[in-house]
Amino acid sequence: MKVPNKLSKMLSTAGEKAAYDNACKKLLSNKIILAWIMKSCLQEYRECAIQEIAEKYIEGDLYVSEIPVYPDEETPELIKGLSTEDTTIAEGTVTYDIRFSALIPGTDNRLSLIINVEPQNNYYPGYPIIKRSIYYCCRMVSSQYGTVFTNSHYEKIKKVYNVFICINPPNYRKNTINRYSLKEENMMGNVHEKEENYDLLTNVIICLGDAYDKEASGILRMLEVLLSDKRNASEKRMILQDDFGIQMEMDLESEVTDVGHVLDDVAQRNYEKGVCESLVSSIKTLTETMNWSVDQAMDALKISEEDKEEIRKKYNIG
Repeated sequence: MKVPNKLSKMLSTAGEKAAYDNACKKLLSNKIILAWIMKSCLQEYRECAIQEIAEKYIEGDLYVSEIPVYPDEETPELIKGLSTEDTTIAEGTVTYDIRFSALIPGTDNRLSLIINVEPQNNYYPGYPIIKRSIYYCCRMVSSQYGTVFTNSHYEKIKKVYNVFICINPPNYRKNTINRYSLKEENMMGNVHEKEENYDLLTNVIICLGDAYDKEASGILRMLEVLLSDKRNASEKRMILQDDFGIQMEMDLESEVTDVGHVLDDVAQRNYEKGVCESLVSSIKTLTETMNWSVDQAMDALKISEEDKEEIRKKYNIG
């Protein structure tokens, strides 16, 4: 990570969210972590062992933030046979976070699912996140045309899952997991379609609780520990190993440490940002009450020449 000067870190937080998001995605893309999510939230894997899911059912490579959907632009190069072509007008670009395929147990490796997992820092981004989750599922279904099936062979469509992990949900949603899927309803008569023919998309919304919340258990506690900004890396490693049997392999241990470093950096930036805003307030107070110039106020506060320039640009003073 590029290390900016002190004041630059105070005045710019644009990189913080991206750094934290990337660290979270790396953690969540570990196959053992995904196996925990699958066993806990996907009905097809409830009876499977964690290690079995990770080693036997998760297929091939995982793609992290590499599979875009371009509804109104030229079709990009296909990634591992997954089509990203769409013809909807003016919907912008969507990039899936952690997208992968997984074999379905009990089908002799003949059937598989397409799964996307994504951490969410903002529960209220200006729209209901469940609607975006449904949109993602629809894209994952429609993008199968030309790769999974062609012409009218809709029988080959694979079931898709979209899993959103909400890190900072509102209080009423904390420590909850909700599933949204297609269900059959008999309006007249009593006839039933095979579930496999309509059960093609499922949305799972996982809302984590607060750190050290005693109500959290299972996957909710495991994910809270993994993604927490209140726990240090050594505490996370200990809990994941002792309580969940997750061995800290070199890559996972490194990623747990990385996200800890990112969170420490974010905390430091937020602290320094508060200090900077306090300085600006002091400058304005001195110029108003003492009738000093901005430079005189900055000199009195012992602000360096480099920081003076940054403050002027950021806060448009002097």
